Amino acid sequence: MVETAPGISASVAIRAAAHAREESRAAVVARTAFPFLVLALAWEVTAQLGVFPPRLFPPLEQVAAALVRLTGDGILPHHVLDTLIRLLAGFALAALSGIAIGFAMGRSRWAEDVFLPLVSIGAPIPGLAYAPLFLLWFGLGNTSAVLLVGFVSAFPVIFNTWTGVKAVKEIWVRSALAMGADNRRLLHHIILPGALPYILTGLRLGLAQAWRILVGVEMLAAVPWGLGWMIFGAREFLNTDVMLTGVAVIGVIGLALEKLVFQRLEQFTVVRWGMMS
Repeated sequence: MVETAPGISASVAIRAAAHAREESRAAVVARTAFPFLVLALAWEVTAQLGVFPPRLFPPLEQVAAALVRLTGDGILPHHVLDTLIRLLAGFALAALSGIAIGFAMGRSRWAEDVFLPLVSIGAPIPGLAYAPLFLLWFGLGNTSAVLLVGFVSAFPVIFNTWTGVKAVKEIWVRSALAMGADNRRLLHHIILPGALPYILTGLRLGLAQAWRILVGVEMLAAVPWGLGWMIFGAREFLNTDVMLTGVAVIGVIGLALEKLVFQRLEQFTVVRWGMMS
């Protein structure tokens, strides 16, 4: 009996840990779903009370029916795929160029003097203000949309990367150099881990910026297909249910990218390193 007690205790501990993980997942799901349930309830109550005409403020079942219809027809997946391709291509361009420029600004006074005035002037200008120029320079189509998304969404990435690199404590850099670290090891083991929380924040802001400018460009009919094009086209015929379907899909994709990409990246990096809780 005494010999089996450790095994029994270990088994109980494993089951307890698994049960705790299940409860933790359930709590996360509940916390995530709660605000959406409240919003859905408020929407449905407003629709049923007739505060707005049903044509302009449809109940949720009508929006759900539009979602099912558009998905079954293959129209919605086509719009989603086109938008995602433009979004990811433009955002990848913004992330690569933004992080590179931000690192250069943070480590080189010359690069900071060159880029900071340009970025400070370009960042406050609304993204759609650049749209006519890009359409004139690169024409209607995917090229202008992708380049515009990359250009506009690079600004928050640059600013936050630059801030993160500058925030790395100089004593860490000097200590690493004193111990014989070369530039590659200094970058990988000191500067990048220290700046990563800021970089992730910049990428989050850049992705939000990319969504806004891309949907706006699609609404300008600069490209065929896309969620923005679908929303704007539905407005012409007062198809509010189709418009709301497009808006909801954009939100769901944004939430999925946050949960599946950014939060996981944080867990495997800055949280694992003890830099964030």
